[in-house]
Amino acid sequence: MEPIFTPEQLAEIKAYYLPHYIRSAVNPFVSLGVLALLLWVLNRPFYQGAQALASRLGQRFAFLRTAPVSRVLLRALDRLWGEPGWGAALLFALFLDVFSKVLYAPSDVYFDYVLEHRHGMSAYTPLTYAWDTLKSWGLSAVAAVTLVLGLYGLARRLPRWWLVLGVPVAGLMLVSSALDPYRSQVYFEQTPLEAGPLRTRIGELMARADIAFADVLVEKTSVASKRVQAYFAGQGPTRTIVLNDVLLKEFTEEEVLAAVAHEAGHVNEPKWAGRIAAALCLIALLFLIDRLLRRSATRGWFGTTRFADIRTLPLLSVLFFFLMLTAKPVSAAFSREREREADRYALRLTGDPATFRRMLVKAARVNKMDPEPPRWVILKGMSHPPVSERIAAVFAP
Repeated sequence: MEPIFTPEQLAEIKAYYLPHYIRSAVNPFVSLGVLALLLWVLNRPFYQGAQALASRLGQRFAFLRTAPVSRVLLRALDRLWGEPGWGAALLFALFLDVFSKVLYAPSDVYFDYVLEHRHGMSAYTPLTYAWDTLKSWGLSAVAAVTLVLGLYGLARRLPRWWLVLGVPVAGLMLVSSALDPYRSQVYFEQTPLEAGPLRTRIGELMARADIAFADVLVEKTSVASKRVQAYFAGQGPTRTIVLNDVLLKEFTEEEVLAAVAHEAGHVNEPKWAGRIAAALCLIALLFLIDRLLRRSATRGWFGTTRFADIRTLPLLSVLFFFLMLTAKPVSAAFSREREREADRYALRLTGDPATFRRMLVKAARVNKMDPEPPRWVILKGMSHPPVSERIAAVFAP
């Protein structure tokens, strides 16, 4: 049977992944070092700098306190925060966020741009890469501001803030997947798949699977990457089948259908139990944060003078770091099993193992998948089984 890679291709893949594996091994220690730096070295100067800048900006833009529209917003922020200082808190959070982004920028540029170009996986120009990076930084800054106002603002005002915040956010988590078709459009243009044999055959395949969908879209990711990709986005009336333009260029119609059949295998997975568990875990996490903030205020950690002092923000990052470090291997193990079941579903749906194998082999070649990654890499958090395992399972009894 046709091998997945030639020796030359395999050598290039190993050279491509070696830096990634090195980064994966050292990254937890680097992250801990950065968090320690933010907590015990930069916390005070960043906080003092944020206070000074907030004071200057408050004087410079004092007229906004009396302007018809802005005064309403500023008064609302004052009431939410409960005392002066929300401006310094927002700036402190932005200082932390920007510092981390700038610190990791050289590594990000190397792995996301230089290494990708070196191995022919990226179509980014310097300008488009910079633009997408700025968009990512902007979304991160919005998230930081939202965290400060939502979490710290409510914590300062309400005794059971973790419940007041956790219940509606948990509810939003249960339905947020309906918004999935619109999130990726921040980065890539999407257009409907033109009418023709492929669109008709996808509709027939989904009819056999008894899966309703709103549309089939082509995502133009070739402006950034040369990888193939297909996925389902949304739920119910927003469910959309998304195929990237690289997939349509590299795969035959039969191979595209095999990829869609695999993604269809994820549609009927039991999701509600996991979503409910995630929502409950969120509420438990917020309660844990409440306990941590109260302990910080009692002990005066990092110069804190009251409950929900913004100077504890890096401490929350430490908490998230350890939670993710322990949770990711577990969630990845479940994810790998779901991928295996989606492969089995696709084989039952299409009844064409030869085409499904060709699809996996071609995806492995185009995306430069390591057929046999180190075991520790798999256990640490790979969401898919190694492609060699998936290919071997196609004709397994």
